[in-house]
Amino acid sequence: MSPESQAPDSKFAFVVVAARRARQLMLGATPLVANPHSQKSTRVAVEELRAGVLEYQLPDIPTDLLDKDGKRRKV
Repeated sequence: MSPESQAPDSKFAFVVVAARRARQLMLGATPLVANPHSQKSTRVAVEELRAGVLEYQLPDIPTDLLDKDGKRRKV
């Protein structure tokens, strides 16, 4: 897994990454954007994601768990 800095394509992954970053900000982490438009941690996290300054890693999904369309199949 290599770190990524662009916002995830999946809406679910976007929300998960933003929520984890928001939790870090609530616990005292310094924002990665110079002048955030909001003081709310969730909005700052989304702004960081959209600006491409936040690095994150998504887990790799084994190919045997994917169906023919590349979507995760139920097991």
